[in-house]
Amino acid sequence: MESRVRTRALPILIAGAVLFSVSQFIPSTTSPAMGATKATPKPTAKATKKPVVKKKVASKKKTAKKRRGVHVAPSPKPVWPPKGFRENSQVYAKVPTAKELVGILSATKTLATQVKKCSTFACGAVRVASSMGCTWWEITSTVSGPTSDVDPTLSALGALRTAAVGTKPKEIVTILLISTEPLKPDVTVSGISVNCYHSPVTGRVPSNSYVKSTPTPSPVPSATPSSSPDPVPTS
Repeated sequence: MESRVRTRALPILIAGAVLFSVSQFIPSTTSPAMGATKATPKPTAKATKKPVVKKKVASKKKTAKKRRGVHVAPSPKPVWPPKGFRENSQVYAKVPTAKELVGILSATKTLATQVKKCSTFACGAVRVASSMGCTWWEITSTVSGPTSDVDPTLSALGALRTAAVGTKPKEIVTILLISTEPLKPDVTVSGISVNCYHSPVTGRVPSNSYVKSTPTPSPVPSATPSSSPDPVPTS
């Protein structure tokens, strides 16, 4: 009697979600004359690992921030004639206040360097301008202060002459008047006189020349000789 053996392919779930199956086979049968049916050995099923698919992390695109444009307003045109200035033949001059001078020094590198000397010596400042312009400027002034440490009476300590470079028409500049008089309390620079030249430059420009005043000696009182009385004759 002929017999048949049949197996089914069964799916097997393995940890890790790897799926594989046993292959289906039909064993061979012998003829009836051979008698017994010889079973064919089962093939061993090998597990094959399914490759792990890595998830791609979506990179965030950096969006460039747009910079807002800064609108710089144009500098206002200077008012002419300048306010607060004294005028003589279209030449203008003004002694700046302390507040004005601080703003001017912070905006001008050249003056900021020059003003360092004023921590040691007596200085002054003047703002000048001319309608026609100048080839060079000359400023004369007087340095005054106490007569002595004992006498507080103010007197002229020296004369200062300052030469400065020329300016264009209607150009306002600030000129520092720097002496070599030691800085002390109540020492001032006053009596400022401004001259605008249209002739060629003479001498060294820019420059400051200080001539110290020669102190006038105080008069020394002299003793007045007194007449001795005539001798009185005695008898």
